[in-house]
Amino acid sequence: MIESVLAMVPEFIPGLGISLLVTIASLVLGLPLGILLALGSLFAARPLQYTCIGLIELGRGIPGLIMLYLVYFGLPQMGVVMDALPASIIALGLMTGAYTAEIFVAGFRAVPQGQWEACGTLALSYWKSLRLVILPQAIKIVVPPLIGWTIMLFQATSLAYAISVPELMSRAYNYASVTFEYALAFTLAGLMYLAVTLLGLWLFRRVGGRRRSLSAAKVAVPAGA
Repeated sequence: MIESVLAMVPEFIPGLGISLLVTIASLVLGLPLGILLALGSLFAARPLQYTCIGLIELGRGIPGLIMLYLVYFGLPQMGVVMDALPASIIALGLMTGAYTAEIFVAGFRAVPQGQWEACGTLALSYWKSLRLVILPQAIKIVVPPLIGWTIMLFQATSLAYAISVPELMSRAYNYASVTFEYALAFTLAGLMYLAVTLLGLWLFRRVGGRRRSLSAAKVAVPAGA
């Protein structure tokens, strides 16, 4: 068994790298899209608001696997042909945009109304208030749920196996189909997903704890003051 695991690990590592690549690239595509959809659904003119809300609900309502199929198999029928890897990034990026838009909407609504009033007192324009005051506060508020979505997105990259992206799940299945060690291969793949998830949570808590410590140090009153 140990020999089998040692033989699998070098085969699975490249797939893990591709899973991480798809996750990061999908976030790079999806997070700006999520911010734009959130801003549009909250602050745009009424027709654009309805359009953004409709796009958010559409993206959240379509299962990830169907989204992958629509991009990979549907776009070529419109003359847009692409490889499986960029297709998976686009599909998961669109999904990320829809789901994170709801997160950003909640973040914007959580910013106290007094912040808008303070911006008005300072004679800041609407968009300058949004860009300089409201958006930075909203982003701080939504960091924890965004971390949660990132973990879900990393796990969802296993769906890309369905369109032949050589990510971790694909590597595990292909290896098991040759060796017939399905239980061991999928268990190892699951443990690798778990290891990356736990590492991400640990790093987030470390960074979050350090930021809280720095904030506390800034507001601490010096002794003898």
